[in-house]
Amino acid sequence: MESIWTPERITQLTQLWKDGLSTAEIGRRIGVTKNAVVGKAHRLLLTPRPSPLKRKPGPRIQKVVKPKVVALSGPSCSWPIGHPGDKGFRFCDAPPVPGKPYCAEHARMAYIRPKSSSAA
Repeated sequence: MESIWTPERITQLTQLWKDGLSTAEIGRRIGVTKNAVVGKAHRLLLTPRPSPLKRKPGPRIQKVVKPKVVALSGPSCSWPIGHPGDKGFRFCDAPPVPGKPYCAEHARMAYIRPKSSSAA
């Protein structure tokens, strides 16, 4: 089986690589596939070039999120009203049922008694 890599092609590959042509363009010019160019360049230990698919990370802009501080004045119902992050989000703040984190109204919604299993 003959190698596709003749001394002339290797010389062309080396020069076109140094000139900065893409692997696809080098392959078109010397009549081989892009993958053949990549493999031969690797075996020849030609200077690696950054992948065009991997972008250099630019400056990252981070959104500053200020934590919301909720002041509590002693035990209070911790049932959420609204959606966290919304402007009107808050907790119920009514006095809780002793031993529970919720007021009587929200405890009825949070704690549902199981149905009796007296079915035949």
